[in-house]
Amino acid sequence: MQKGRMKGLSQRGHVLSNGMYGIKALDSKFITSRQIEAARIAATRYMKREGQLWIKIFPDKPITKKPLEVRMGKGKGALDHYVAVVKPGRIMFEISGVPIEVAKEALRLAAQKLPVKTKFIIARDYEA
Repeated sequence: MQKGRMKGLSQRGHVLSNGMYGIKALDSKFITSRQIEAARIAATRYMKREGQLWIKIFPDKPITKKPLEVRMGKGKGALDHYVAVVKPGRIMFEISGVPIEVAKEALRLAAQKLPVKTKFIIARDYEA
């Protein structure tokens, strides 16, 4: 799989679909599976396993790497890790079932583990 260019805004996943609160990416980056897991642990630990947390990004892009001190050539390197491609506007985490103060702090702690700038967003309930 080619690296590609991360141009433009996120075409899908830019509206809250499951939770009442979420964090939205403001710039584009590759996010590794380890970073996603660290953010998930930080958020769930603060929420004390109340409410629900949805992870809306999935690391499905393989990244290869050649071993250290290996000369150029001899083909492509071995698979190293997986990343999720995140563009501006993409919602990465969603939370529901907790008060807004708890959700805001949990998502702030999760956002500290991620390499992108984020914004806290709230779903507007038009029925109520």
